[in-house]
Amino acid sequence: MKKRNVGFIGCGKMAQAMVNGMLQSSFAKREEILASTKSAESAQNVKEAFQIETTLDNKQVASYADVLIVAVKPHLYGEVLQEISSYVKEETIIVTVAAGIDIAYIESQMSKQIKVIRSMPNTPSLVGEGMTVFCANDRMNEKDIAFIKDMFASFGKVELVEESLMDSIPAISGSSPAYVYMFIEALADGGVRSGIPRDKAYKLAAQSVLGAAKMVLETGKHPGVLKDEVCTPGGATIEAITTLEQHQFRGTILAAMESCDLKNRQMKNKIK
Repeated sequence: MKKRNVGFIGCGKMAQAMVNGMLQSSFAKREEILASTKSAESAQNVKEAFQIETTLDNKQVASYADVLIVAVKPHLYGEVLQEISSYVKEETIIVTVAAGIDIAYIESQMSKQIKVIRSMPNTPSLVGEGMTVFCANDRMNEKDIAFIKDMFASFGKVELVEESLMDSIPAISGSSPAYVYMFIEALADGGVRSGIPRDKAYKLAAQSVLGAAKMVLETGKHPGVLKDEVCTPGGATIEAITTLEQHQFRGTILAAMESCDLKNRQMKNKIK
C-alpha cells in the first residue's frame, strides 16, 4: 500500500506509543513521521528517543501530513483545529485519539470538508499489543480505511465500529490497562506476602495475565469456560474464585467502567 506522511500534533505517552509501534513494525520510516510538541525540551526528547523530526509549529505538521494524528488533551482540540484549519490538505485524514471528541465536532472546527477518523487506542501499542477501535466519516473511501486499519494494526489489534459505540470504548479498552496493572500489582503483593521476591512476583503475575488473555483470543473459548477449566472440584482455585465473588470482584469492575463512562460523557459535554 502506498506510504503516506504521518504527522503528530502532540507527542505525549499515547502518541509515542503509536510512533514506536509504527517504527518497530516497519509500517512507517523515520523520515515519514513529523511530530510537534509544546516545548523545545519535549521536542528534543522525542527526537532523541525515536530519531524522527520534531517541531514546535503545529501548522508545519498540518501542511506536511497525509495522515494527521491530533494527540492533545480533549479541551485543546478546538484551539488546535482552528490554528491548523487552513493548512490541512484537502485529502489529509485527521485522526483523533481523545475521548469525547466526535466526528461532528472535528468537522465543525474545520474550514473545509475533511476526512475524519475518530479512534481510541491504548498504551500497550508501545509494545505492539495495542487495542485500537475507530470509526470514520463518510468522506473516507475504501483505500483510506484500509490504510488506517494497517496503521493501527502495526501496533496491535484493530476494530472498526459505528460511532454510536465510541463513547463506550474508553472504559473497556482505552482505560482498562490501568485496571489490569492494578490487578498485576495486587497479585504481586500477594506473592511477596508469601515470600516470593518482588521482581519474580511481578514476572509471574504479568505473564499469567498475558497468557490468560492470549488463551481468550486464540482458543475462541468463552472466558467462563476457561475459568472453569482451571477450577478443580474442591480445589484452591474455586476457593479463590468464591472469595472474589463474595467481595464483588466483577461488580467492582462494572462499577469502575460505569464511572469511566460517566466521566467521559461529562468531558464530552464540556467540550460542546
